[in-house]
Amino acid sequence: MLRNGQPKGLNGGKGRGGKQNGKKEVVDLRTLLINCAQAVAADDRISTSEFLKQIRQHSSPFGDGSQRLAHCLADGLEARQAGTGSQIYKGLISKRTSAAAILKAYHLFLAACPFRKLSNFTANRTIKNLASDSMSVHIIDFGILYGFQWPTLIQRLSSRPGGPPKIRITGIDFPQPGFRPAERVEETGRRLAAYAEFFHVPFEYNAIAKKWETIQIEELKIDKDELLVVNCIYRSKNLLDESVAAVSPRNMVTDLMRRIEPDIYIHGILNGSYNAPFFVTRFREALFHFSALFDMLETLVPRENRERMLIEKEIFGREALNVTACEGWERVERPETYKQWQVRNLRAGFVQLPFDRDIVKLAKEKVRSSYHKDFMINEDGQWLLQGWKGRIIYALSAWKPA
Repeated sequence: MLRNGQPKGLNGGKGRGGKQNGKKEVVDLRTLLINCAQAVAADDRISTSEFLKQIRQHSSPFGDGSQRLAHCLADGLEARQAGTGSQIYKGLISKRTSAAAILKAYHLFLAACPFRKLSNFTANRTIKNLASDSMSVHIIDFGILYGFQWPTLIQRLSSRPGGPPKIRITGIDFPQPGFRPAERVEETGRRLAAYAEFFHVPFEYNAIAKKWETIQIEELKIDKDELLVVNCIYRSKNLLDESVAAVSPRNMVTDLMRRIEPDIYIHGILNGSYNAPFFVTRFREALFHFSALFDMLETLVPRENRERMLIEKEIFGREALNVTACEGWERVERPETYKQWQVRNLRAGFVQLPFDRDIVKLAKEKVRSSYHKDFMINEDGQWLLQGWKGRIIYALSAWKPA
């Protein structure tokens, strides 16, 4: 399904003739989108509709990466102008895409790019090393979603010399809209329990579906004899911050994680600067961020691939709509840079731990030998950074209470 190296007809806009025109079109779309965002911010409806008309003429959900992103951001700008952003977003999140369809798209994402695979590999190998002689391991996963991280760890621990430990997972996520707020997080537990049973690993699951800052430590059923792991991979961006609430839910959850006193806290973040209170600044940063992701898919995956379209629409598209069209409590996509998170974690009373050198070396070798040359993996301090064409997209870190 994936293209080897650079795809045909896509050589970074360096070709002659039509290719140069293609590059010009990309530049024009970007400028049009920023001009349109400025018109929306100024409530200039005539200019907005003129810009949107031009963007619509040059964009499509079936075109190249930049055309698909422009189509998606135009929807967001239109919704913001009309004041319908929150209704459209609520409609998107209440739409029940099956776990099977998401899993197929996730497999494509894993095959196309190293981001998720490498974070899971680094986090799981770190936990496995720590759990080498533990009788029981308790993982508290903030933002478990479909639990795709854990089958490999369960499988690895099943073949541990002397037998596997008991694994307890507390799966935490935000409640879903509708009558069954815990449906997805409970379904994740059933899938993981079946997996653990297949590999003969003693397993227990506790589902929590509520706002993370309202969780009480007693609900986590902590046993001091267990190896205790707190895990939060790429989901802390969805916590509200001090710009919305006087007492920041983001800090409350980090403080809760510190009070849990885990043996290790593994924290992966989406490295983004599009959490600015000013709309045009935020939109510009989001445009650069999502351009990198759409360009990556354009380079690696054929345009007609259905899973690619699902990722662009259901995952990236939904996030872009939220950033563009929603405000206040309803804007839930609020990423910060890894340097900002560093300050938050230190302030909460954590100290950073280095990842094992052999794990990092293996991770770097995997990226360099198995993936497209434009993927990057680097370190800054004790953060493991991953990105595309020089733009840092994800960062991974490990911590323990000071």
